[in-house]
Amino acid sequence: MNPFRSSFIERHLSGRYICNSHIEPLLSAYNSIIIGHSEAGLPIHRIRLGTGNTKVLMWSQMHGNESTTTKSIFDLLLYLQSDKSLLETLQLSIIPILNPDGAKSYTRFNANQIDLNRDAIDLFQVESRILRKEFDEFSPDYAFNLHDQRTIFGVEAKPATLSLLAPAFDKERNFNNCRTKAAELAASVFQGLQSSSIASQIGRFDDQFNPNCVGDAFQSLGVPTLLIEAGHFQDDYHREQTRVFVFNAYVLALQAIATSTFADVSIYHSIPENKKIFFDYVFRNVRYVDHGNEKTADVGLQYKEVLNGNQIEFHAVFAALGDLSNIHGHIEPNCENLEPFSFKIEESAQNLLKSLNL
Repeated sequence: MNPFRSSFIERHLSGRYICNSHIEPLLSAYNSIIIGHSEAGLPIHRIRLGTGNTKVLMWSQMHGNESTTTKSIFDLLLYLQSDKSLLETLQLSIIPILNPDGAKSYTRFNANQIDLNRDAIDLFQVESRILRKEFDEFSPDYAFNLHDQRTIFGVEAKPATLSLLAPAFDKERNFNNCRTKAAELAASVFQGLQSSSIASQIGRFDDQFNPNCVGDAFQSLGVPTLLIEAGHFQDDYHREQTRVFVFNAYVLALQAIATSTFADVSIYHSIPENKKIFFDYVFRNVRYVDHGNEKTADVGLQYKEVLNGNQIEFHAVFAALGDLSNIHGHIEPNCENLEPFSFKIEESAQNLLKSLNL
């Protein structure tokens, strides 16, 4: 396989809004069953495939508005239909949408307004119990915890298009055999993507330990767990390009597991940490009038993602004012000919965009 080809794209899935109604017409092509229902009664589907001895559990959309990794799952399924060699060594158990209520309403939380990634110990929510039951019954050798990260994350001065993490298993963030295996797996993905266009846009996610987070909990239970965070690629707010990189990350990780060929853990430690260094828009040296006084400052705007019908709209909202020299903008318009405007927080975002015809 050409590791960076994009021919394996499930064309029925696109954009940021992905919920059960989008994936259910596709499930008949795979070995899928309903393993439970959400707090609001929506079905939670599971796909099983492969006959190998090594088991990999994957789940996506634990946060309902994080859909890129779900698109990439169905891209992976297309690939595995065309090349079944991995399935001779591996067994996969995949929950494509763990939080169908949040997916439907395009929110991080479930129907009870609970973050499922803070429910690993108490298991108060039915979705958390369904995932834990699948974990216990399937008894995976590896786990893939799949998420989207916000556009605020960057690596150096570039967007963090992909972030990887071998979660901590204790508060001291030590490395035991289990976490080392997860780190070697992350390193294999990082190394495999070095010839891609995002070689310098791959970050290492924060490893602060939280026992209520599912990845940390599974790592603590002795299952090497890999966190993959899909992020922003230049001019790709619908994350159609990012999904290709995530798909390739899946294939690289599964190939490493299937062949027991892993990169050295030192490579994992060389992955630069991602940082919160981006706004969607940064306007440099903007002149504005505040209480009758003309001032100059940088202005940052951040997109708020709003569900309108079945589409996600991106509404720019005010984020910051001041010296943003250490912050980058995914979009940095030329403000040289911008006239001073009256500064009001609730209006400043739209004032700037309208003034520049953006």
